[in-house]
Amino acid sequence: MATNLSIDTNLLDEALHISGLRTKKETVNQALREFVQRRKQREITALFGKLPQDQDYNYKKGRK
Repeated sequence: MATNLSIDTNLLDEALHISGLRTKKETVNQALREFVQRRKQREITALFGKLPQDQDYNYKKGRK
């Protein structure tokens, strides 16, 4: 899908340099993948402390 975007060229050039990728397209796609991954991680961390604990779970047993 072709899309025309107005992207900050300085920011894109910096991202291209930092990433070590060869093209602007690769850089933008990588940035989008990382953005989505981080947002999904936020959703998972929001669940901490909200799920019921397994009272029978023995964490010491797993250390053997």
